[in-house]
Amino acid sequence: MKYGKIVIVWLAFLMIGACSNGKTEEFTGPDESELDNLNTSGFPLVEDKITLDFFAGQSSLTADDWNDVMLYNKYEDMTNVHINWNLVPVDSLNEKRNLVLSDGANLPDAFHTASMPASDIMKYGEQGMLLPLNDLIDDYAPNFKKILDDHPDIRKALTFPDGNIYSFPMLKDPEFLSHIIGDKPFINEEWLDELGLDMPETTEEFETYLKAVKDKDPSGGEVDEIPFGVGDIDQLVVYLSGSFGIANMGQANPNIDLDPETGDVRFYPITEGYKELLEYMNGLYDQGLIEQNIFSIESDQYHANFSEGRYGSTIDWGPEYIFGENVGSKYAPMPALEGPNGDKMYTGLYPSVASIGAFLITSENDHPATTVRWIDYFYGDEGMKMFFMGIEGETFEEKDDGSLAFLDKITDNEDGLSTEQAAGQYLTFPGGMYPSMSTEDYFTGAEGSEQSIEAVEPLKPDLIEEPWEPFQYTEEEYRQLSTFGSDIEKYVTEMRDKFISGNESISEQWDEYVETLKNMQLDEYMEIKESAYERYKES
Repeated sequence: MKYGKIVIVWLAFLMIGACSNGKTEEFTGPDESELDNLNTSGFPLVEDKITLDFFAGQSSLTADDWNDVMLYNKYEDMTNVHINWNLVPVDSLNEKRNLVLSDGANLPDAFHTASMPASDIMKYGEQGMLLPLNDLIDDYAPNFKKILDDHPDIRKALTFPDGNIYSFPMLKDPEFLSHIIGDKPFINEEWLDELGLDMPETTEEFETYLKAVKDKDPSGGEVDEIPFGVGDIDQLVVYLSGSFGIANMGQANPNIDLDPETGDVRFYPITEGYKELLEYMNGLYDQGLIEQNIFSIESDQYHANFSEGRYGSTIDWGPEYIFGENVGSKYAPMPALEGPNGDKMYTGLYPSVASIGAFLITSENDHPATTVRWIDYFYGDEGMKMFFMGIEGETFEEKDDGSLAFLDKITDNEDGLSTEQAAGQYLTFPGGMYPSMSTEDYFTGAEGSEQSIEAVEPLKPDLIEEPWEPFQYTEEEYRQLSTFGSDIEKYVTEMRDKFISGNESISEQWDEYVETLKNMQLDEYMEIKESAYERYKES
């Protein structure tokens, strides 16, 4: 009898120990009881109605209550699945999501629009709190599976070192180049003509144009000209990087690319090309050709300057869409620029995986297959149209040319709401972070405007061909990257700005800068990056 009590106590101790290690029971697939109720194709998704609890990040641009919003009311009718939405404002999203995960006792069925970082996905996926989705995707997500099959790099970006996919992401259609590129270079074409100059094709010609704007008053005294201005210095660095032979694998994994001579992963902020880029930008800044408060400019000041027509060139999503036709139509798209050593490529391509942790299913979910079918609809054409445009006749109409357009109650709202705010009363995409894929057919933001799409054309000949998607790391690698890795990246950015502004001399401080980086565990940093790259290639 005493022996039996000892066994019971020992088993209880083991169970407590298992819980303290954060591990949960391994997921082996959906239960028979769920499958008996599930329709594997078409609508409704289930015969007997079910309810799921979703934790969701809520943008202020969307309706106050997603439990009664047109999109999900309609979708509930279609699916026979009721969602109980627990909405969390985005400004407290990280804190409250982390509390739910760290507690682990009251998990929702799924995290929706939750913007969960990859490090947390890796951590809680390995602990079993987030379900591995590989088999569920294969069996119940034909739309999403097609995206992964058509675009293997997206699959690579979602696959963690343990081989599992744990999330449905926010995606940009890889074919929607205007969105993949994002902000694009523009030049004031009226001033270009007034100065009698051709469209710049090289960094030298670009500098010549900027000098002419500064010295020759192309506005005729109407405004105080600013040769180049932008909302963030990063945008100019991205535009010019390909002119100096760096960042040749895109923007998904900052500070690293492939050495064109060896094919090895390279830390390009210590290369000669990066140094020459900084010298060129410092020369522009020193001559007053770049807006002098570019390192601290607020968005409202940038917008005010643009609205007044003060910029000779800029980098933006779409000037007409943002600033209106009167000012925005003066700007023409620019090509990639050839640099002093003959380098000419456009490296400003951002990942298709815009947010990896948009939708995740937890171990508390008794209906994982149904949940996967529920979310998969929004990765297919009909679902994407519904997600971004709503219901025909209620939120949008089809024009004679086959294109779709929001109704006047959204684009010319009687309460003075912006298009996004008005759309957010019916739909939930405004504010981003959503689990779906933006495409040229249905996306209504600046990147989908006619001017923004046309701005891709002069860049196309020099686009890098196979940009990386984001790498994924082990939990230990994430820990290291959050310590010395973060210090390295912060130091690179700080010194970049100091070199460009002239607060630090490139000629005098460059060797010290490189040596400092090497002493900040750069070798260990690069070992992590190289390991992640090898896994990325093999996944």
